Amino acid sequence: MSSQTKMFSLLLFAVLCTSCLAKPTLMYYSYSTAVGGGGGSAFSITGQGRITSIRLWEAANAYITGIQLRFDYIWTASVGQKVGEPHQLDLFDDEAIIQISGKYHSNYIYQLIFVTSRGRSLIVGQPTQHSFNFYPTHPDAELRMLSGRHNSAGITTLGAHWGAVNMSNNSMSS
Repeated sequence: MSSQTKMFSLLLFAVLCTSCLAKPTLMYYSYSTAVGGGGGSAFSITGQGRITSIRLWEAANAYITGIQLRFDYIWTASVGQKVGEPHQLDLFDDEAIIQISGKYHSNYIYQLIFVTSRGRSLIVGQPTQHSFNFYPTHPDAELRMLSGRHNSAGITTLGAHWGAVNMSNNSMSS
């Protein structure tokens, strides 16, 4: 074996070993394309750590008016309108949001169903119009962020961003 062949083999081996040890980049990230009419102001709800609670507001027998998430112990600013009492789901330790389903029409998100890794769910709104189902593409991913649009009456568009939470430093794997 020539010295160039040995050198190339050693270099290839080093590159393979290094790539195996490297932190994966965006491996667990996925995006569920937004549904809804799209009118109003854009929003994104994100924070540090794991989502530990969800609050939703709805117009009586109608559509979703507001959303708020809690990351670890810190509530984000609410998005949309706070109409009436909130519907809330507090997550247990090591529980995560792994699916969002619901109904939408051209003007509003009418129903949201948040499903957890323990099989629990929060169902708010009316089961009317077109269905959607959001979930991560990787089995270790969970809900990390919500984005969409809202107007003065409620949530008009919603999309979901998924990723893995690295609990050693409480951040999203990327």
